[in-house]
Amino acid sequence: MLNIGILGLGEGRSTISAALQSPKLQLKMICDQNIALCRQRADEFKVYDHTTDYNEMLKDDSIDIIAIYTPDHLHAEHVKQALLHNKHVVCTKPFIDDLSAAKELIELQKSTGKKVFVGQSSRFFEPMKKQRQDYDQGLIGELITVEAYYHADHRWFLAKPWSLQQSFKWLYGGLSHPVDFIRWYLPNIEEVMGYGMLSSNGRNGGLKNFDTMHFIFKATDGRIARVSGAYTGPVQPVTRDSEMSCILRGDLGCSQGDYMDLRYAITDKTGEERILTWEHKLKHYFRFEGKSHHAGEYQNYLEYFVDSIEQDFTAYPDLKEGIGTIALLQAMDRSLHTGKPVKVADVMAEHGL
Repeated sequence: MLNIGILGLGEGRSTISAALQSPKLQLKMICDQNIALCRQRADEFKVYDHTTDYNEMLKDDSIDIIAIYTPDHLHAEHVKQALLHNKHVVCTKPFIDDLSAAKELIELQKSTGKKVFVGQSSRFFEPMKKQRQDYDQGLIGELITVEAYYHADHRWFLAKPWSLQQSFKWLYGGLSHPVDFIRWYLPNIEEVMGYGMLSSNGRNGGLKNFDTMHFIFKATDGRIARVSGAYTGPVQPVTRDSEMSCILRGDLGCSQGDYMDLRYAITDKTGEERILTWEHKLKHYFRFEGKSHHAGEYQNYLEYFVDSIEQDFTAYPDLKEGIGTIALLQAMDRSLHTGKPVKVADVMAEHGL
């Protein structure tokens, strides 16, 4: 069993629950600069070893893993400090927001030998795990193309003051999930082209950046994929559609994982059609009010990360894959504003990567 410390207790709420319910982890300390939030989480989970001082947690030699759930612009420094204090690191997505910090983190991880894992949680939901398993077993044959989307009525986000700041972009906060599905199956994206707009709902609500986007990707081997996101309008009932899905089209079959609905469909290479659901696991994944805070997938990925440490294998997405995804997102952002295709390698080269 490994000891974990959690930094950032907003999104970190799910990780507190995950650590407390996991047989592979011991929650040692929680940390947030907001003392009221520390006390709230301490009372909620009966975890009373809390601090507002990140250094106090870093200096605790009994802590093996630091889990980071702070605002995006703080990730690079928080990851750096964890590595300097000889900790393994879990960092929520997006991994970093500034690629100028990437080379230093790569070298630091190499010199410390510690593992860094990006908490790209969507891969660890039941439908997506099953979809990947079937794909790896060759049930749909050779992959032709990937389609992924995340369409959700997130107008409730407009009540959060930080969502109305210039720094908040749905490209990173929402679309990074389906983009990660693309990277999972087509890791070598060469070029991206996209268009975006700010909807009337988003504009009237005070958003500063696009809330509706469509992108086309081209991989180095010529395969193409597409991603779309829309976040400030109504959606269909789940009997008709899913908020977030990943569709794989192969030469022998096709599969679709519907994230929030815990639903999966496949037409395999024999022509057999199957639909699977995991309603019996709802309480594992959704432990709080409604379907907020998907603690079950956090527990899934934390236990996977613990296994990687104890068995010495690489947990993906690792640091380099996380950096590659940020480069792709930045290429997408550039395409939105230039109206032109952008090569990912150009973004990487600007930072010597």
